Amino acid sequence: MTTVYFDSAVNETTRRALLYAGDIFVYSPRPSTLALIDFARELIDEGFAPHDAEMAQYEMPVDKFVEIFAPLKPRFIHHPKTKALLRNVVAALGCDLDVTHLDVPRLRGVTSDKYLTAGVGYAFPAHRDTWWSAPMAQVNWWLPITTLASESTMAFHPGYWTTPVSNGSEEFNYYEYNSSGRKDAAKYITADLRKQPGPRQPMELDPQIRIVCPIGGVILFSGAQMHSTVPNTSGRTRFSIDFRTVARTDLEIGSGAPNVDTFSQGTSLRDFVRGSDGAPMPDDIVARYDSGDKPEGAMLVFKPPVPA
Repeated sequence: MTTVYFDSAVNETTRRALLYAGDIFVYSPRPSTLALIDFARELIDEGFAPHDAEMAQYEMPVDKFVEIFAPLKPRFIHHPKTKALLRNVVAALGCDLDVTHLDVPRLRGVTSDKYLTAGVGYAFPAHRDTWWSAPMAQVNWWLPITTLASESTMAFHPGYWTTPVSNGSEEFNYYEYNSSGRKDAAKYITADLRKQPGPRQPMELDPQIRIVCPIGGVILFSGAQMHSTVPNTSGRTRFSIDFRTVARTDLEIGSGAPNVDTFSQGTSLRDFVRGSDGAPMPDDIVARYDSGDKPEGAMLVFKPPVPA
């Protein structure tokens, strides 16, 4: 059974335990989330001007859309305002910034009717984030920038919470992916040929849960939760923000969601910094969760390109 909690008043420790058990939390817009959304929207509108960003796909070839959107993603990540806004979002929802570590936020654009489904507009099939070497204690945060519809949100597939899926994670090395797959995303426009995990078997996607929350709402779920990008047929590009957190205290005691089918090498923990001061994840904790090889030329921590 999966429970969806709306504006729950449970404390953050209890919330994490429920997330690790497969439940989902949804919160209404609040000043901290709206400030982050407004800033992201400002960058998007500036980048696509004079076009309406949600309708730009109908006014330009796909390679021009990629040319505009690709640099917006690192610009959002690196902007000094983004980190402060992100910390405010996490703190406003009860997280202790001294023990909560955050990774960088991602700016996503999912175009309508298969205009762009690769590279910077990759439409994720059903997956768990843990297949990409994420810790079982990872919590995902997802916020819509534009108006959602059932045809443009994401879907959860809770029937797979305890059901393993053949996914290719045993062939995935996070450090190799950092040095090639993530760095080269903008090169893929018509097809996404990056080597990464994904279902290697037919999936039963129904029954599924689709949550349609307002702009500035936030959805929290475990990194082990099976979820997918809903094929967008809304007629408008959907923009959203997602990022991840881990509680260092949970890493120290091994708390987290169950691992039913993740066999990837490496760990994404080096991507997380402490919310209070930006300190890196302690080496001893990283070592506890690290695995596999570190190939020559591989990148232990992904460094998004700094916009000119």
